[in-house]
Amino acid sequence: MTDLCYYEILQVQRDADKSTIKKAYRKLAMKYHPDKNPNDKEAEEKFKAVNEAYQVLSDEQKRAIYDRYGKEGLQGHSQSGGGFAGGFEDLSSIFEEMFGGFGSSRQRRQKQYNYDLDMQIELILEFNEALFGTKKEIKYKYKTACKSCNGTGAKDGKLNQCPTCHGQGQIHIRQGFMTFAQTCPSCKGTGETVTQKCTSCNGKGYTEIEDSFKVDIPEGIDSGNRIRVSGRGNIAPNGTRGDLYILMRVKEDKHFVRDGNNIYLEVPVFFTQIALGATIKVPGPRGELELKIPAGSPDKKQFTFRNEGVKDVNGYGKGDFIVQIKIQYPSSLSAEQKEMLEKLQQSFGIESKPHEDLFGGLFETVKGWFK
Repeated sequence: MTDLCYYEILQVQRDADKSTIKKAYRKLAMKYHPDKNPNDKEAEEKFKAVNEAYQVLSDEQKRAIYDRYGKEGLQGHSQSGGGFAGGFEDLSSIFEEMFGGFGSSRQRRQKQYNYDLDMQIELILEFNEALFGTKKEIKYKYKTACKSCNGTGAKDGKLNQCPTCHGQGQIHIRQGFMTFAQTCPSCKGTGETVTQKCTSCNGKGYTEIEDSFKVDIPEGIDSGNRIRVSGRGNIAPNGTRGDLYILMRVKEDKHFVRDGNNIYLEVPVFFTQIALGATIKVPGPRGELELKIPAGSPDKKQFTFRNEGVKDVNGYGKGDFIVQIKIQYPSSLSAEQKEMLEKLQQSFGIESKPHEDLFGGLFETVKGWFK
């Protein structure tokens, strides 16, 4: 397409005025812009050609040379590396139309106060408080706009135009034939900067006020859950108030382990209880429970008590209470205990030596490998 006449590329007559050329350029640049045609090489080439044509035809001197001598006459005339020479401002306008919305500098500007209305604090709960719910007193500080500077942080509330973006709130960066708009790093998009700090708030734009209130913590809350308290956040200069978010952190318990809505407890059991079977009392989250352990139960076997866990914070039933046994053996034996155990072992006969029955002639087989 770049071999075509520039007038043909922009689809205008040779006697077209600057307004017509500009209108045609804007229409075609928007149509073929890479952001509207991702991974479309043909559209990308057309976009380059449209910009090349407009760079020449929007410049009276270059257009006169082109009309008389063609593209060859432009050799040696810098075209800014294929950039946008006379079309830079037009491209900015195209971005505004394409992406909705950059609009005027006044429309682009963000809030003039430099803090968020919504805020978050952390609340630490005991294990049982999260399990059963509780009422807690919340003590915190919120921000309200400094009356002297109306939240701007500037002396007498007077802000000056940002020298970096000239009040636009955005800067444009060229990369090859592409131009990108980004928020001005100096003014954070407001288009205005502080030259003299407010002495009342030392340039912060706000003062902090201590406050306290009580809040109900629902049963089953867990770490990472948040509670929103409407109208308890920071206050804007116009009186609008944000919300307070309370982030929960639940302490771990020495014995109980929580996993979602389930609660786990490890219970030590003596080896004789496993051999004989036993019924024992275990502490559940809501009281004493009876655990029946069948004889011969393996180590780490789990027993589940349905609906004895945590109540779901959203009201979807309860989790389970899961008991895991841990078999314990004596660390030492008296002479009498040792004698009793040896007699007990002998009473089982070959059954007390299962490895002999299992391996059988394996010992002789292995010996034969080395003959």
